[in-house]
Amino acid sequence: MNKIPRCLGLCAILSACGVSATDRDGFIRELPQEVIALAAPNQNLQAVKLPEDDNCYWYQHVGPVETTMLPLLSNRGRRICVQREA
Repeated sequence: MNKIPRCLGLCAILSACGVSATDRDGFIRELPQEVIALAAPNQNLQAVKLPEDDNCYWYQHVGPVETTMLPLLSNRGRRICVQREA
């Protein structure tokens, strides 16, 4: 039952993070340090997007067969998202 307050706390922290400009492919040029600190290892932090439709970070995973976007996860396995200001 503590999951909701923790998620809201994380959203509040990340809502203060300004998202940098993106390159021509839509990847964030400079990922906020707070996001880097939260991200679990073995995820591609060089190719990250923040789509407006879900406000969660996604990274590009290049596999042996295909390249796909996967949700950026924290060390606890939770998605890293932001709360956009209205």
